Amino acid sequence: MINKSFILASASPRRKELLQKAGYKFDICVSNIDESKIPADGLTAIQYTCKLALAKAKDVANKFPDKLVIGSDTVADFNGEIIGKAISEEHAEAITRKLFSEPHKIITAIAMIMVNRGLEIVEYDTTTVYPVKMTDKQIAEHIASGIWKDKAGAYAIQEGGDKFIEKIDGSLTNVMGFSMELFDKMIKKTVFDS
Repeated sequence: MINKSFILASASPRRKELLQKAGYKFDICVSNIDESKIPADGLTAIQYTCKLALAKAKDVANKFPDKLVIGSDTVADFNGEIIGKAISEEHAEAITRKLFSEPHKIITAIAMIMVNRGLEIVEYDTTTVYPVKMTDKQIAEHIASGIWKDKAGAYAIQEGGDKFIEKIDGSLTNVMGFSMELFDKMIKKTVFDS
């Protein structure tokens, strides 16, 4: 399966890097979905991230009906509250203070669509993150670094965020934004032509 090609409907450099390191061949076509226009009202974090992953995959799959298209989305779940990407420094600080006060979950959904085969599947992975409480100085340094930009939960475990994490229960790549364990399992079940 590793030699088969697919289209990744994501601009995320982390997803691209993880897939490349694993040896997958793929093209990138970023979806035009505006996440802010998809309401989370009445949805759990799992339902919401699955809905977004599917929307992204469908948007691109309609342009390439004979190709397998992969869409993905990651959110943080803080006691049932859905936390996505920070929109400002103030927002990032509020998110950081919240998430680094007690354990939270990172949920990544992966959608696979191939229009002309009638294929449409979406699955998700959940990892529990046990943080180390950050000091005001550490929070200020984190916000000033800009690392929080464009990342669910306003932090990146692979870019120094690990020093503020005591342990995780689940997949590390899931916390990075794309569960390779889940993807490998899904792709092995999906038979398609390149």
